[in-house]
Amino acid sequence: MATFALVDCNNFYVSCERLFRPELRGRPVVVLSNNDACAVSRSNEAKALGIKMGEPYCKLRDLVAREGLIACSSNYALYADLSSRVMRTVASMTPRIEVYSIDESFLDFSDAPDPVALAREMRATVRRWTGIPTRVGLGPTRVLAKAANQLAKKRPELEGVCDLTTAEARDRLLPLLEIEDVWGVGRASAAKLMAAGVKTAADLR
Repeated sequence: MATFALVDCNNFYVSCERLFRPELRGRPVVVLSNNDACAVSRSNEAKALGIKMGEPYCKLRDLVAREGLIACSSNYALYADLSSRVMRTVASMTPRIEVYSIDESFLDFSDAPDPVALAREMRATVRRWTGIPTRVGLGPTRVLAKAANQLAKKRPELEGVCDLTTAEARDRLLPLLEIEDVWGVGRASAAKLMAAGVKTAADLR
C-alpha cells in the first residue's frame, strides 16, 4: 500500500527569525509581508491573541504595547536558504521527494518498514541539523497525508506526527478535523458544506 508523508515546517518564517533572535522565543511574533503590510507568519503565541493570517499590520499596532507583540519585516533570502537546508535534509533520508511549497514537501514512504518511526526520526534530524521545527502527516493519499499534517498541528497529544494510514486511525481521528481544514476546501465551500451538515473531514468522507 502507498504511504505518503507531508513534512511541514511550523510557523516557518517565525521559526527562521527565532533561529537568529533567540529573544523572540516564547513571545507573540508575526512576520510581515512586503512593505510591512500584513501578517504572513504567526507564532503560536500570536495566534492565541486572535491574529489572523493576512491581517493588516495597521490593525495590530495596539497589540505591540498591550500584549508585547513583536513584528518582523520579512527576509525572504533567509527563508529561502533555510528552506533549501530543510529540503536537503529531508531528501537525505528518503529518495522520493516532491517539494510543494517553501515549507512543505510530500514524500513517498511506501518502502519504509516503519513509516511512523521514520517520520519521528526525520523531525528530530531536521530540528538538529537546521533548527527548524516540523510536523509530519502520514496517509495512503496526498489528501490524507495533508489531513494528518493538520491534525498533527492542532492536536498536541500527537507530538508532531499523525498517522492516518489505517482505517481505524481514520475512523478515530477524521471526526476531529474541521471541514475548513481539509485541503482544497475554501472558506466559501466550507460554509456551504457546514450548512448541509458536513462539519468534519469524517462527514465529508
